Amino acid sequence: MTPDSRLNTPDLKRCTWPGKDEFYIKYHDEEWGKEIHDDKKLFEFLVLESAQAGLSWITILRRREGYRRAYADFDVHKVAAFTEDDVERLMQDTGIIRNRAKIVSSISNAQKYIEVQKEFGSFDRYLYSFMPDGKPIVNYPQQPIVSTPISDAISKDMKKRGFKFFGTTICYAHMQATGMVNDHLPECSFK
Repeated sequence: MTPDSRLNTPDLKRCTWPGKDEFYIKYHDEEWGKEIHDDKKLFEFLVLESAQAGLSWITILRRREGYRRAYADFDVHKVAAFTEDDVERLMQDTGIIRNRAKIVSSISNAQKYIEVQKEFGSFDRYLYSFMPDGKPIVNYPQQPIVSTPISDAISKDMKKRGFKFFGTTICYAHMQATGMVNDHLPECSFK
C-alpha cells in the first residue's frame, strides 16, 4: 500500500496526529508503537530522537535517510569512533540537522551506548529493566502523553551515565517509537 492509497482507505482508522502527511502516515502505520528489540534500531532511534530535541518529529523523519548516510547506517561502533574531522564533515551535511552540540553528543552517546551494552548485555535489556515485568505497556490514551514516571527514571539514569539530549519527553518519544509503549488510540487500525 502506498502512502497516497493509505489516505483513501476510509475503512482504516488511525490516530489523528499523522494528519495527511505521507511521512507521518507511513511512520505511524508501519513503525510507531511496534516493539523493537534490535540494538541497532534502538540506536537509530536514539540518534533521531536526540536530534529532534526542540524540533518537530516530521523534520527529522524527512531527514532520516540523510542521517542513515551520515551516521554509517547507524553502526554504533563506527559512530563512537567518529573524530573531530567527522564532526566537521557532519556540520557540512545538509541531509541532517547541523547543530554542533547535537552532533558531538551523538558521538558521545554512541560511546555511552556501548558501555551500557557491555554492562547489560544489550541496550534493549537495559531499557526493559525499567519496564514492569520487562514488558511493553499498552495505554490507548485519550489524551497525548509526553512523559511518565518510567521515562523520568530512564532519562535520569541515562543522564547520570552521561547521555545528552535525552530528557524525559525525548525518552518517552523513544519509548513510543520503539514500542516500549503503545499509545495508538483504541479505534486505530494499526495498534
